[in-house]
Amino acid sequence: MSETNAAAQPAAKNTRTLIGRVVSDKRTKTVTVLIERRNAHELYGKIVARSRKYHAHDEQGQYKLGDLVEIAEGRPISKTKAWVVTRLVEKAKLV
Repeated sequence: MSETNAAAQPAAKNTRTLIGRVVSDKRTKTVTVLIERRNAHELYGKIVARSRKYHAHDEQGQYKLGDLVEIAEGRPISKTKAWVVTRLVEKAKLV
């Protein structure tokens, strides 16, 4: 392949995406998303639930508490925020 053809093709961008539930929407343009994963314990084999919270950027403030959203890794926006909400997977169910 020549150099001109290699330069013309854009590099594949493999950004990490996660799906989680919005647990806080109190800050302006920011939502807190809880990501839960279930793994088998290395020694005992029991299924253990692990979770982590990510702060994600929400420009329009359209995502509310309880929504299931997809977030993607991006450039750092602030000290604790480097994720962006990309789409709404499921709207929150009213209780």
